[in-house]
Amino acid sequence: MNSLDMAELLSEAYNLADRITDSDEAKRYIHLKRELGEDEEAQRLIRQFQEKKERFEEAQRFGHFHPDYHAAKEAAEDFSSRLREHPLIREYLEVEEKLDRLLGEVSRTLARSVSEEIKVPVDAQELDKVEGGRRKSCG
Repeated sequence: MNSLDMAELLSEAYNLADRITDSDEAKRYIHLKRELGEDEEAQRLIRQFQEKKERFEEAQRFGHFHPDYHAAKEAAEDFSSRLREHPLIREYLEVEEKLDRLLGEVSRTLARSVSEEIKVPVDAQELDKVEGGRRKSCG
């Protein structure tokens, strides 16, 4: 690739990054992230969830044999559901997922334009197609 091609490629990459940054999903994500950081109740819930998640991760290091494994796992899962009940957190997580899908799609498109052999992240919908819907839910 000569230097002119590389300069053009870089220019197109910056244009793509700008278009992603200007997308509705990215703008909404940034706005909600700022709101979430300023919401005291949401921050309190997030801290509580982090504590429960850390307790579970500590128990998980020892596996099912840890005396608090199941209780810690259940507490983290229950609190995760409780987090999604908060309207701002729920909306933030939904927008985050949309943005993640957009970025994954861009990643796959770029990779496939170079070669079909490049390994790229697979989204849940694509995985369902590949596995015929046999995939187990993760959450």
